[in-house]
Amino acid sequence: MYKVLLVDDERIILDGISQLVDWSAYQTELVGTAQNGVAAYEIIAESAPDIVISDIRMPGLDGLELVAKTNASHPHIKFVLLSGFGEFEYANRAMQYGVKHYLLKPTDESKIGEALQEIVDELELHEHQETFIQEMKRRFQRVLPHVKEQVLKEFVTNKTYGQHDLEEYRLWFHYDLEQPVRLLLFQLEGDMDFELQFAVKNIAEDLLERTLLSTTMGQHVLVLIENCSEEMLHKQIQQIRHAFKQFYKMDVTIALSDPGHMSTARKLYRDTLQVLNYRFYLDEGGMITMNDTLHGHNLGEIFVFDEERLCMPVRSGHRKEADQALAEFIHELKRAQLSIDLTKSYAIQQYVALIRLTEPARMHERYQRISEMAEMSTLQAIQTFLDETVKEISQCNYEQTTVKYNAIVRKVIEIIEEQLGNSELSLNLVAHDMLYMNADYLGKLFKKETGEKFSNYVMKLRMKRATELMCKDPDVKIFEMAQQLGFGDNPQYFSQVFKKQIGCTPSEYLRKE
Repeated sequence: MYKVLLVDDERIILDGISQLVDWSAYQTELVGTAQNGVAAYEIIAESAPDIVISDIRMPGLDGLELVAKTNASHPHIKFVLLSGFGEFEYANRAMQYGVKHYLLKPTDESKIGEALQEIVDELELHEHQETFIQEMKRRFQRVLPHVKEQVLKEFVTNKTYGQHDLEEYRLWFHYDLEQPVRLLLFQLEGDMDFELQFAVKNIAEDLLERTLLSTTMGQHVLVLIENCSEEMLHKQIQQIRHAFKQFYKMDVTIALSDPGHMSTARKLYRDTLQVLNYRFYLDEGGMITMNDTLHGHNLGEIFVFDEERLCMPVRSGHRKEADQALAEFIHELKRAQLSIDLTKSYAIQQYVALIRLTEPARMHERYQRISEMAEMSTLQAIQTFLDETVKEISQCNYEQTTVKYNAIVRKVIEIIEEQLGNSELSLNLVAHDMLYMNADYLGKLFKKETGEKFSNYVMKLRMKRATELMCKDPDVKIFEMAQQLGFGDNPQYFSQVFKKQIGCTPSEYLRKE
């Protein structure tokens, strides 16, 4: 039912129309009456009827003034004006407020009914139209996210999209697309999953304060944002990574384009793909910009490859030196930023050089793993792979070398014990005349295994034997000990060395015993 308010300053007309008109027959109900415009407007303000039937000439606030005031506050309310014949021109002014129904007094219930029916039909039509429009708006709002996604996809992939399309979508989305924008391309560091892509997209939309459009592109999530300060953008991107890693235990890599106009979105997208490609040189997860990818090229760096730099310490089993050499190799690859295929070829070449150092039984197995390196998506993964290889081969070579070195050192110690009374005993004598080795190399090997220089080891052993002789025979002569322990006919030098090593002279030591 539509609500009707009846207004007339003549009580007899007010009562007559109220009683004569069959309101329900026209889908209406009379909700109130008033005898002047002031009282009528109070009812309008309180209950907002759908239709007002009003006389024009009334004290205080006449019908035309009531129409004007109501139109300002309740423009949806429809009016039927009642007036005498001479007031037609006066009533005609109400037409500017949309008043279409004017009835001359005296009137009857049929004419009022006709006016009510026309207004009710008009209201129903308007309601149907409004319902249809609202339904279309609801449907549009439901599909709008998909429309936005498709628009972004078209702008970054379709050559024909330009300024004209930009203006049209700007009106649709109520965005200021004339301002500089940036593209962010997200890649999950793990198995691709649509639900995870959707999660990254939602987190990015929530945490990026100036998101305009977003969509998924293959295995990536693409987000268009208004340009903002680098500091703010970096902070928001780190928040996205942290939130995603906290909830899904997975990292994400983000490629960031330079600022540009929306009409250049296709170029910006190609730039972000190129930028993302250089995640190969970085740790998995993090943000990469154009500056990161251009760094090496701008400096014109040349990569110098020397496979022996890493092979030498691995061959000798020196793990610490091998780790340093591998770190330098990876650092140089990062610095040079060659093409990814060329970088992989150098890494594979280094790996092949390493596995030549391994035992024959493992060589075939290691060769079969070359294909794994070719498929690796980051330099970090290749570094980990090489590190494991270096560790295994270095350890194996160290163990083999240690066995070999221990045998040599044991032989040196045997010679020292046999030749302890030889005054000519020296490192050169043992190396050149007995073991046929380089004296410097033998001296370094001896110190590494025993912790003592050759000469110190011999002198300490002679002093130890001296104390053993004195304990065994307190009457032993000092000059006899000097001769037995390789000091020849120089007992004075023997005594000086003994005091330096033991803390007292041989005579004092014998008295203590």
